[in-house]
Amino acid sequence: MQIKEANFVISAVKPDQYPQDDLLEVALAGRSNVGKSSFINRMVQRKALARTSSQPGKTQTLNFYEINKSFRFVDVPGYGYARVSKQSRHAFSKLNASYLSQRPNIALLFLLMDIRHEPTRLDKEMFAFAESLDIPFAVILTKLDKIKRSQVNKHLSMYKKALDLPTTDALFPFSAKDGAGAEAIWQVINRFIQEEV
Repeated sequence: MQIKEANFVISAVKPDQYPQDDLLEVALAGRSNVGKSSFINRMVQRKALARTSSQPGKTQTLNFYEINKSFRFVDVPGYGYARVSKQSRHAFSKLNASYLSQRPNIALLFLLMDIRHEPTRLDKEMFAFAESLDIPFAVILTKLDKIKRSQVNKHLSMYKKALDLPTTDALFPFSAKDGAGAEAIWQVINRFIQEEV
């Protein structure tokens, strides 16, 4: 995938701050330390477009990134970080729910989960919420490089069972370290954006 342009657009905390156009968006939701920023950076082949942090819970806004003037990645605040106050967690949750349920630009939702571990209660709640939306979605299983290749099918089966999926077709293993899985994910994005990215 040739990325000609990748630009940070805005950090937003309310709808009137969102870009006011009809460019389609790919939303990224996941736990605070699942690697959403690293996912964006690897997918667009930029080292520091999205800021990564060793402190989970750092992303507290919706961050919009425009790619090739064709679509946007939108990084929504991570969930599940214990050291963030209950009030902040509620605010993030409200912000995420509002954006995901009301934003007409969203063409596709990726739920990012850590392939090494079974989905948490919050992951399952996010999955159930995604099912209630009228948005196509898939699960990106991050940190693929952290498990042995021989263990991949076992972990896919674990997710299939935990999320009660009929097949593993909507599960996409991915490594931000070496880019494994990126091509398959770009194919999904292209199908839903319906443009050559």
